[in-house]
Amino acid sequence: MDETFAADDVAAFKQAFRRHAAGVAIVTARDTDGTPVGFTATSLASLAAVPPLATFNMARIASAWHAIENTDYVAIHILGAGDRHLARKLAAEASERFVGDHWYEGPHGLPILRDVTAFLVGRIVERVPVANNAIIAVQIEQGGLGEEDVPLLYHERSYHAPRPLD
Repeated sequence: MDETFAADDVAAFKQAFRRHAAGVAIVTARDTDGTPVGFTATSLASLAAVPPLATFNMARIASAWHAIENTDYVAIHILGAGDRHLARKLAAEASERFVGDHWYEGPHGLPILRDVTAFLVGRIVERVPVANNAIIAVQIEQGGLGEEDVPLLYHERSYHAPRPLD
């Protein structure tokens, strides 16, 4: 180990997690006024297969938090390397995220992104506050599979596609 750091060294903690590659997903919902909202997430995880459950984390100060806090349903989109443009679009200014034809209205009126590797629609079953963040648990009700693609990864503040090691 080249160097160690203390638990209160926020910069070093962030640097450690920048070294952890994570798959990129987009979560979409409708705000209480009907406005579509969405954000990129690298914390998506499968919690259980029976019943099908997934989790993601988000900051409770995020622009989409009000919608996630007050809605029953979300759509989770799993991105492949060919979907990098969607990751950038949904990480842009909130007013620009749903401008264009890259989405349609799906089950429960949710914004569904076109041409993603997969999408899941589910009901939020738990919101667990942790410090300034929340863990959101979703029971999946339905989904769709698009074209198979290598995963889109986020690593060291940029998007990547994995290369085979063999």
